[in-house]
Amino acid sequence: MFKRLFVFSLILALGILSIVGLPASAQSDLPPSLSIEGYPDRQSLAPGEEFALHTSTTASEYAIEFARLGAERKVVFQKSKIPSGGSHAIPESASSHGCNWPISFRMPIPTDWPTGYYQVTFRVADSGGKFVVRNRRTAEADTFFVVRSAAPGANSKILLQLATNTYNAYTNWGGGSLYAFHGRAKLQGNRVSFQRPQTSQYSNWEYPFVQWAEKNGIQLDFATNLDLEQRPELLSNYKLVLSVGHDEYWSAGMRDRLETFIGKGGNVAFFSGNTCCWQVRPEENGQSLTCWKQAFNADPVFKTDDHSTLSTLWSHHLVKRPENLLTGVGFLYGGYHLSHGEFMDGKGAFTVHRPEHWIFAGTEMKPKGEFGAKHTIVGYECDGCELEWKAGLPYPTHRDGTPETFEVLATCPTRWAADDCEWYDRWQRGRTGAACLGVYTRGGTVFTCGSTDWAHGLRGGDAVTERITKNVLGKLSK
Repeated sequence: MFKRLFVFSLILALGILSIVGLPASAQSDLPPSLSIEGYPDRQSLAPGEEFALHTSTTASEYAIEFARLGAERKVVFQKSKIPSGGSHAIPESASSHGCNWPISFRMPIPTDWPTGYYQVTFRVADSGGKFVVRNRRTAEADTFFVVRSAAPGANSKILLQLATNTYNAYTNWGGGSLYAFHGRAKLQGNRVSFQRPQTSQYSNWEYPFVQWAEKNGIQLDFATNLDLEQRPELLSNYKLVLSVGHDEYWSAGMRDRLETFIGKGGNVAFFSGNTCCWQVRPEENGQSLTCWKQAFNADPVFKTDDHSTLSTLWSHHLVKRPENLLTGVGFLYGGYHLSHGEFMDGKGAFTVHRPEHWIFAGTEMKPKGEFGAKHTIVGYECDGCELEWKAGLPYPTHRDGTPETFEVLATCPTRWAADDCEWYDRWQRGRTGAACLGVYTRGGTVFTCGSTDWAHGLRGGDAVTERITKNVLGKLSK
């Protein structure tokens, strides 16, 4: 008897609507599921511009909380009892073309809100069913947006552009992303929309960097990937542009703007890896991205005479624009370290080759000294260049597009996994590469660390990683 009662109660709690043997009246008393999701109408705004949220929820009203994620999480706005507008269907093409949900909330961005990454938390609550399942139920969901500076460059000469294209590429909400491993039926998409609930990667890479910078009194202005393309006038206000973490997906417009910035004397620091690996094409005024990746011959651009915007590897021989030309390094001569089965026993540390360079000032590093192992600052996905070794020191061959002035300062062994790379017809099987930390100058100065996980050393308080970061920011932002 006790067992039957327990099973009956469990079924009710799970909200199953069709129960063998349950009276029809009791079935109709079961409450519907409680849920809420939403997304902003755009990801980047300036103070004074109107912000809007698209939502879908089973509740009649909801609450929101806005918090800036900087040195600390600071709540800046809260509102409750917002009419929800109801629950809305999820289109079959939501992953690629968006949800098209209506707007349920609008407000202007206050003029005193500082530039930064803002987390939006949706909350709904109820007391369960009227006669049964009387539970205090809650549901939450998050989204985000970026506030640009009201006066670009006035308070900081450093612009951090967040890897929002990469966030979107990995988001599988609706069943599809630019990856097969977590897609519905393991299918890989070739187009992704920003107009759906997004999965942010901010907390893993950029957030530790931002926390460290702000705690050390270093002010940053914020922007998104798309801002580089759509607001090129932003760059003229800054001395230094940052890429942090996993900044994998770049459009031609982004590259064009930043390479022009460098040519005119602007500086860039890539505290990132797998950077500018895949070319994407923004569509719908930047509300979606197209990237055919390995299936490049299905891209309509493939059938034309101009392959410059072919949405595949920037290093692909048909595109003829390796990312090395921008960053100094690329993924074809980098790969994985402590991930994807490659170098799983690796140290996650850089080996220093030229400790006399200005980036190592104050670190007391020696030739062949190592740093970053405790916090595995070399990890996940890494970039490098084709190297030749002379008298125990690495030199770029420059055959892969690495600039003539690029100097390799530190390295760590990496390898692109065989099951991930051999689709590329010019891949050299079995090649081992290296994450390459280095600097080049072409008008402006460009620093690259060649690893997604550099910020993990800042999060962990690694003294050498901190000193190098301070040296780069201090010198290149003046």
